Amino acid sequence: MSLSAVLSAADPSPSPAETETPRVPSLQDAQESATNAAGWVEENWSTWLAIGLRVLLIVVIATVLRVLVRRAITQLVDRMSRSGQTMEGGGLGGLLVNAERRRQRSMAIGSVLRSVASFLIMGTAALMVLGTFQINLAPLLASAGVAGVAIGFGARNLVTDFLSGVFMILEDQYGVGDTVDAGVATGEVIEVGLRVTKLRGADGEIWYVRNGEVKRIGNLSQGWATANVDVTVRSDEDLDRVKAVLSDVAERTSKEEPWNELLWSPVEVLGLDSVLLDSMVVRVSAKTMPGKSLTVERELRWRIKRAFDANGIRIVGGATAAEDAPAADPTAGMAAPSAYASSVSPQSMAASPLPGPNTTK
Repeated sequence: MSLSAVLSAADPSPSPAETETPRVPSLQDAQESATNAAGWVEENWSTWLAIGLRVLLIVVIATVLRVLVRRAITQLVDRMSRSGQTMEGGGLGGLLVNAERRRQRSMAIGSVLRSVASFLIMGTAALMVLGTFQINLAPLLASAGVAGVAIGFGARNLVTDFLSGVFMILEDQYGVGDTVDAGVATGEVIEVGLRVTKLRGADGEIWYVRNGEVKRIGNLSQGWATANVDVTVRSDEDLDRVKAVLSDVAERTSKEEPWNELLWSPVEVLGLDSVLLDSMVVRVSAKTMPGKSLTVERELRWRIKRAFDANGIRIVGGATAAEDAPAADPTAGMAAPSAYASSVSPQSMAASPLPGPNTTK
């Protein structure tokens, strides 16, 4: 007998009728499962309760801290605005402080501080909640760092503009109402933002300047300005008389209103700025309020011209200089008559073409 036959006889395959039927859970099995679940809940309910209370405590503390910090920042911003309005009540404060400029600066600083505070508080609270559930934060922090680096490289211009705007506002480099030279544009600041600064040019155009592209700033509205007037006279004029007339104009301008308020120093006659063969340039200078130099220069030119006309001092290029010039010869620009203008002159006869040969017979 073969081995396969022996194995077949020892372990016959079951028939379909002999297969086991699925066992239906009984009431006793359900009671055992409920008892096990209740026991597992009874063993772990204290842990769950501790985790829930810890998460609730973290959320409550973070929310309360965020509200308190934002309220403190808002009160600080309001105090800055009120102190600016108080300074405007004084004489000098009204010259140096601009209400709109201070308000926008305070609002921008408050917005930045509130955003940073909210991000730090709520971000720390979220990490603490994840740590309470025993979640490994190392991969999450590593992924966030890589994502932050990628976003930083992709939006580096935006980040540069934002950081430049923050430092510009904190350092108060310029504000609303200032006249600035930003290199790429020049004009009056009408709005200061964290990313873009708006300037109004001399012709009314509005320039949008990104804060990250500004490499240097020339603020023409801080400190004081200089009004320089160059007076060009003839080289044969009496310098002492010219200086006396200019000094008299400067003294009267410094004492009259409203120019005495615009001038922050007496008008000075600096002397000869240049000497040429037919003219001399005398410079007059004065320190003025920021942004008022052009107004003072125009007034000085007006007064100097009237004083020179009253004292007979002639300015190069003026109407008095043209009176002594000799009358121009009307025939000076005419050319001499040409000999070829007459058809009977020997030159015209010699230049006339020879007649052609006669071909008729």
